[in-house]
Amino acid sequence: MANSNRVHVAVGVIEDANGHIFISCRHPHLHQGGKWEFPGGKVEANESVYEALCRELQEECNLTVQQACPLTVITHDYSDKQVLLDVWMVTAFSGSVSQQEGQQWRWVPVYELDAYPFPPANQPIIEILQRR
Repeated sequence: MANSNRVHVAVGVIEDANGHIFISCRHPHLHQGGKWEFPGGKVEANESVYEALCRELQEECNLTVQQACPLTVITHDYSDKQVLLDVWMVTAFSGSVSQQEGQQWRWVPVYELDAYPFPPANQPIIEILQRR
């Protein structure tokens, strides 16, 4: 698969006032289903990464991003899919979190992230968070 087929994803690492990170569990029928993830979604044509991040977090989590900054960019090749994760740290938001797509979700201390199975592309994010 060529790089032009790489899926560009805006990912939000949402941190609450207690330093806990929001994660949700992917539906079983999706790619990497049953694993935990940081919320986000595909960047649409003519949309900036920040716009995609704000849209996806509103749609998925009922949150309005008030402050976010780039954290890292990750490319990962699965056997069946290639992704480019544009990861942003969300440190200010409004709204009451709810998983709009019916997924399990929770706020987790950074040191507990290793207890959850994440897709391989997410491992560098966890490592960055644990080094902070």
